Parts: sequence; structure tokens; C-alpha cells
Amino acid sequence: MVRLTIDGIEVEVPEGTTILQAAEKAGIGIPHLCYHPDLKPSGSCGVCVVEIEGMKVPRRSCSTPVSEGMIVKTDSKKLREIRRTIVELLLSNHNVECPSCPQQGKCELETLANFLGVDTKRFPSILTPKEKDTTSLAIVRDINKCILCQRCVTVCKEVQSVSAISMVNRGIDSYVGTFLDMGLGNSVCVNCGQCVAFCPTGALSEKSEINEVWDAILDPDKHVVVQEAPSIRVSLGEEFGMEPGTVTTKKMYAALKKLGFDAVFDTNFGADLTIMEEAHELIERIKNGGKLPLITSCSPGWIKFMETFFPDIGEYVSTCKSPQQMFGTIVKTYYAKEKGIDPAKIISVSIMPCTAKKFEARRPEMRSSGYQDVDYVLTTRELARMLKSKGIDLKTLPEEEPSGELGMYSGAGTIFGATGGVMEAALRTAYYMITGKNMENPDIKAVRGMEGIKETEVDIDGN
Repeated sequence: MVRLTIDGIEVEVPEGTTILQAAEKAGIGIPHLCYHPDLKPSGSCGVCVVEIEGMKVPRRSCSTPVSEGMIVKTDSKKLREIRRTIVELLLSNHNVECPSCPQQGKCELETLANFLGVDTKRFPSILTPKEKDTTSLAIVRDINKCILCQRCVTVCKEVQSVSAISMVNRGIDSYVGTFLDMGLGNSVCVNCGQCVAFCPTGALSEKSEINEVWDAILDPDKHVVVQEAPSIRVSLGEEFGMEPGTVTTKKMYAALKKLGFDAVFDTNFGADLTIMEEAHELIERIKNGGKLPLITSCSPGWIKFMETFFPDIGEYVSTCKSPQQMFGTIVKTYYAKEKGIDPAKIISVSIMPCTAKKFEARRPEMRSSGYQDVDYVLTTRELARMLKSKGIDLKTLPEEEPSGELGMYSGAGTIFGATGGVMEAALRTAYYMITGKNMENPDIKAVRGMEGIKETEVDIDGN
């Protein structure tokens, strides 16, 4: 353990801890911008500088490790001037259009500027404005809002192992770009959206389809249906100030009906269809000596990653569509026939937690019925914006039920939203298909959790 003093407070932390981490442990806030606790620090912004006794110049706390007896000062007139100047310089080359920015009040640069009292652009911009990169089906890049924090580059390379984007050039000419500047849609990007999740500004955002959905809802000649992924019901509440993890299923149904959707269904129905198909496929492969292990095809980001970097394992991937796409097919075929509606007049909308779902919906394979399975995909944030734009507060809504049988589902479909849930659901369903009985203990905890590889054995009639 290492002992040091931060702003007069003695702190004891493990060796290798950075000053910023030590300060956070002591309850001392140091302003920062490029730092993210889940990523390796780049130290690119310089906002988190601190003064260390015995050192002539301030050091970046996010990348400076603690040492025994270190005495640190996190706030002084000098440090405030440095931080203000850095933020002013960042703003000088930042396209400040906060009212229409996709971050809409959640921009970390805006928050930091307010915290430091920066309310004007003191320096003129020296950069030439660049066109937005809209080549991707899922993500929009606005380089004019990029502050070169490198979070997106780090998560894409070191966490996702994709490296679709990287730093280009040096000094004032530096920018985040793609291979040969061909655009994100023409790169090895898998559309996972992690760059969007880690971006502190509006430089990266999901490709919004809000306006298209509003147009469909307000068109009396269209029948608009909606489905929601399992995880949406436990993440949507946070956008309305509810505790993280609050289950809002029936309030979510009510909110979607208030928006004007003609029918509100649930992707869990599609998940049940998927797991029936995947379990059947697993049994067939085991019985007939097919390729094993069976890899689920539910994640379009993973599928794109496999197709791009590991095409040789494609034969191990399930042939099933994802729950989103299965449900979309059912809507344009079975549902259309049952209700006597022309499939061409049905607009199928899905609410998903992943930007890659936007890419998946546009894949040419997803038109097996003769119609596009899913017409528009909205993220959780997009749905929240739609609700807020109509003055709908999720917290105050009564609970309502979905529209008919396509909103029914089992517990197997629900656990798709958890890590390991698809595997657990497949094992449960395969067990039932083989034995005709439910498992005595359906909780297969060994396949849950965040470990990369999980193994367990399930006894099925002595096998």
C-alpha cells in the first residue's frame, strides 16, 4: 500500500493507483474529460492536472501513479487558469450547437465548461469545418464536435478489437479517421456503438430514425407496430430519473401507446421463437454430428465481427434470425394475414439497446417475406427523446398490457437481456424438447456472468 496526502487528506491506496483514482477514493473530485474508468488513460486533454510538491510543473492525475509520501494539491488559482484555458481552446474548435446536439444536456464538455465558468468562445477557430460521416447505417460521426479525447479509438481497438478508427496526422492536423478516410460505413466497423457510448460530446451518435417513425405514426394510411428488447424495460427508467435497474415493462407499454403506436408487442415473443429454433438446431447438430459448438446469431454486432475477422467459424453460427428479425417477419406475414392488413401498409418499429440492430434491419437477407422485416430501429435514448418531446413522463404513467398474443412470452425470452441468458434459455428448452419435462432447477447459474468462457454439464435423462 502507498500513503500520500491529497488536499490535506491522508490516503492509502494500492501501488499502481493513479492520483485521480486515489482522489476519487478520498471523495475529492478532480475535473477531467478524456478519462474514463473503464479505459486505459490517454492523458490527452490535460484538464485533470494537479500540483505535486517538489515538481515544477503540474502533472496529469489520470496517468500519474501515486508514490509514497506524495503531497498533492488539486485546486489552486494556477490550476483553475490552466483548466479554463484548455476548455476554452477545446470550445474554439468545437461546433457549439447544443440545442440540436444528440447529447442534449448530457455533454461532458458542456458540463465541464459550466463547472469552470466558461461562458464565451474567447479564441477563434483555426480548423476548416468537415462534412459529417453518414456512410454507416448505424452511427453518425461529426468531426467538428470531436475533442480528440481518444476514448472512441481506445474502446474500438483495445476493448472491441476492431480498430475501425484511429488517430490520423500530428499536432493541429490530428483527427480521428477511418482507413483512407472512406467513412465508417466502408470500414471494418461492426456497428456495436461502443464508440458512441464512450464519446463525451456529440461527435458520435446513433443514426436517428425518430423523424421517420413520427411520420409513420402520423400517417393515417399506415399501421405502425412496435416491439421492445428485454433490456429496454430496465434501462428506460434511468432517462426519467428512476433508479437504475427499475423494471418499467407495463409503464413502457403505456408510454408507447400514448406515442400513437397502433399495436404494442414485445420482442420477448420473438426471443421465444428464436430459442425454440436454436434449441431444435442444437439437438439436431448433436444427434447428426453437426458442427459444434453452436454459436448464437442474436447479436448483429457479433455476427459482423465474425464475418469480418473470423469468417472461417461461420459454419458454427446458428442459422436462426435474431428475435428482432423473427418478430419482424411474423408481423409482416402472420399478423398481417390475421388482421387483414396489407403488409405494405405495416410499419414495423423495434426499440433496441444496440446500434448494430439498425445495421441488421437493413441487411439484404432480412426481406425473406418480400417485405423488409423491420422498417425502423430506435435506441433507448431515441425512445426517451420521443417520449419527452410529447411530454410523457414514464414515472407517472399507469401500467398497461401489450396488444394481444404477440405480447405474450416466457421466462426463457426474458433472460435474453442478461449475459449468458441465450445459452441458459437454449439449455432449458433443449431439455424440455428431449424429455418432455421442465428442469427441476431451471436456474443454470454456471453459464451466467461476464467471464469470456463458461462451461457446465447438464444431465438429460442420464446423458
